[in-house]
Amino acid sequence: MCGRFTFAAAPEIVAELFELTQLPELAPRYNVAPTQPVPVVRVGGGAAQRRLDHLHWGLIPAWADGPEIGSRMINARAETVADKPAFRSAFKYRRCLIAADGFYEWQPVAGSKRKQPFYIRLRDGAPFAFAGLWERWDRGGRGPIESCTIITTDANELMRPIHPRMPVILAPQDYAAWLEPGLADPAPLKVLLRPYPDERMTALRVTTVVNNPRNDSARCIEPAGEEDAGRAGP
Repeated sequence: MCGRFTFAAAPEIVAELFELTQLPELAPRYNVAPTQPVPVVRVGGGAAQRRLDHLHWGLIPAWADGPEIGSRMINARAETVADKPAFRSAFKYRRCLIAADGFYEWQPVAGSKRKQPFYIRLRDGAPFAFAGLWERWDRGGRGPIESCTIITTDANELMRPIHPRMPVILAPQDYAAWLEPGLADPAPLKVLLRPYPDERMTALRVTTVVNNPRNDSARCIEPAGEEDAGRAGP
């Protein structure tokens, strides 16, 4: 799964990576949590230009009775996203890129109830995009709310000792296909929902500061010790 992530890249780098026509207004985030606003890149406007918006993390289907369901929809499984009623319409017509530069996962510690947090990022520290979906909910005068979810897949070799699932990270050359509004055929889209190459990623043990979602500073990504977790053994 993916339940926390970071996004602290400079606006200039973000605009270049996602080919944005306007420089986004961003503040560094080191502990983005569900139900919070998250940075989402999607296509909009008559010229089909990309823009960055902030959407509620936790997808609220248009047919839902209330927004509370969103807390259970922070992730969508790649294996079922094209067919599950909560996600299939968004998978066809409302795909997005969720901007990040790292994410967290917790590994159970043998013989203990404790879990060790890990911070996972690209080796070069560059920002990237999770494969995401978005929806617009507006019922009973309680909306509108625009929300999103992160798609997950099987873990790669780096992630597997930590957690059996990982978020889908899209390669930049796949952004255009993922955002293409005229592409509704699930076959070429499903091909993109694969584990990211483990050799391009690294995982670091970090302190338990990140455990509290109210902590949102660079302390969250401080190493727990001098040793790089490398391939994330226990």
